[in-house]
Amino acid sequence: DRDAVRRRQEAGRAGDFDEVLVNAPVEVCEARDPKALYKLARAGKIRQFTGIDDPYEPPENPELTLDSAAHTPDVLADQVVQYLAARQLISAVE
Repeated sequence: DRDAVRRRQEAGRAGDFDEVLVNAPVEVCEARDPKALYKLARAGKIRQFTGIDDPYEPPENPELTLDSAAHTPDVLADQVVQYLAARQLISAVE
Protein backbone atom coordinates (compact mmCIF):
# COMPACT_ATOMS: atom_id res chain seq x y z
CA ASP A 1 0.00 0.00 0.00
CA ARG A 2 0.99 3.65 -0.41
CA ASP A 3 1.82 4.17 3.25
CA ALA A 4 4.18 1.20 3.33
CA VAL A 5 6.00 2.43 0.22
CA ARG A 6 6.24 5.92 1.71
CA ARG A 7 7.68 4.54 4.98
CA ARG A 8 10.32 2.52 3.10
CA GLN A 9 11.29 5.56 1.07
CA GLU A 10 11.40 7.84 4.09
CA ALA A 11 13.63 5.32 5.86
CA GLY A 12 16.18 6.00 3.13
CA ARG A 13 16.07 2.62 1.47
CA ALA A 14 15.31 3.80 -2.03
CA GLY A 15 15.50 7.58 -2.19
CA ASP A 16 12.74 10.16 -2.33
CA PHE A 17 9.08 9.29 -2.63
CA ASP A 18 6.86 11.96 -4.13
CA GLU A 19 3.25 11.00 -4.68
CA VAL A 20 1.42 12.73 -7.53
CA LEU A 21 -2.36 12.78 -7.79
CA VAL A 22 -3.66 13.26 -11.32
CA ASN A 23 -7.15 14.39 -10.42
CA ALA A 24 -10.14 14.08 -12.73
CA PRO A 25 -13.83 13.68 -11.93
CA VAL A 26 -15.29 10.36 -12.98
CA GLU A 27 -17.32 12.18 -15.65
CA VAL A 28 -14.10 13.41 -17.25
CA CYS A 29 -12.61 9.92 -17.11
CA GLU A 30 -15.72 8.53 -18.81
CA ALA A 31 -15.58 11.17 -21.54
CA ARG A 32 -11.94 10.30 -22.23
CA ASP A 33 -12.46 6.53 -22.20
CA PRO A 34 -11.63 5.27 -25.74
CA LYS A 35 -12.42 1.63 -24.87
CA ALA A 36 -15.84 2.39 -23.32
CA LEU A 37 -14.87 0.55 -20.14
CA TYR A 38 -16.92 2.90 -17.98
CA LYS A 39 -19.98 2.16 -20.12
CA LEU A 40 -19.39 -1.56 -19.68
CA ALA A 41 -18.94 -1.12 -15.93
CA ARG A 42 -22.17 0.88 -15.65
CA ALA A 43 -23.95 -1.91 -17.56
CA GLY A 44 -22.63 -4.44 -15.02
CA LYS A 45 -20.34 -6.17 -17.52
CA ILE A 46 -17.21 -5.21 -15.61
CA ARG A 47 -17.29 -5.61 -11.85
CA GLN A 48 -15.24 -3.83 -9.20
CA PHE A 49 -14.49 -0.98 -11.57
CA THR A 50 -12.86 1.89 -9.72
CA GLY A 51 -15.13 4.92 -9.50
CA ILE A 52 -18.25 3.02 -10.54
CA ASP A 53 -18.93 0.14 -8.14
CA ASP A 54 -15.59 0.13 -6.35
CA PRO A 55 -14.69 3.28 -4.44
CA TYR A 56 -11.77 5.40 -5.54
CA GLU A 57 -9.46 6.22 -2.66
CA PRO A 58 -7.38 9.28 -3.50
CA PRO A 59 -4.13 9.74 -1.64
CA GLU A 60 -4.52 11.72 1.57
CA ASN A 61 -1.42 13.86 1.27
CA PRO A 62 0.06 13.86 -2.23
CA GLU A 63 3.08 16.06 -2.70
CA LEU A 64 1.65 17.29 -5.99
CA THR A 65 -1.93 17.42 -7.27
CA LEU A 66 -2.59 17.91 -10.97
CA ASP A 67 -6.02 18.97 -12.22
CA SER A 68 -6.37 17.10 -15.49
CA ALA A 69 -9.91 18.37 -16.04
CA ALA A 70 -8.69 21.98 -16.13
CA HIS A 71 -5.34 21.65 -17.90
CA THR A 72 -3.87 20.08 -21.02
CA PRO A 73 -1.32 17.27 -20.79
CA ASP A 74 1.42 19.75 -21.79
CA VAL A 75 0.53 22.07 -18.90
CA LEU A 76 0.45 19.13 -16.48
CA ALA A 77 3.86 17.97 -17.70
CA ASP A 78 5.22 21.48 -17.13
CA GLN A 79 3.81 21.42 -13.59
CA VAL A 80 5.61 18.15 -12.88
CA VAL A 81 8.89 19.49 -14.26
CA GLN A 82 8.53 22.68 -12.20
CA TYR A 83 7.81 20.66 -9.07
CA LEU A 84 10.83 18.41 -9.62
CA ALA A 85 13.06 21.41 -10.29
CA ALA A 86 11.80 23.17 -7.14
CA ARG A 87 12.69 20.04 -5.14
CA GLN A 88 16.10 20.03 -6.86
CA LEU A 89 15.48 16.55 -8.21
CA ILE A 90 16.21 17.78 -11.74
CA SER A 91 17.95 20.84 -13.14
CA ALA A 92 15.75 23.88 -13.64
CA VAL A 93 14.27 24.06 -17.12
CA GLU A 94 13.56 27.38 -18.81
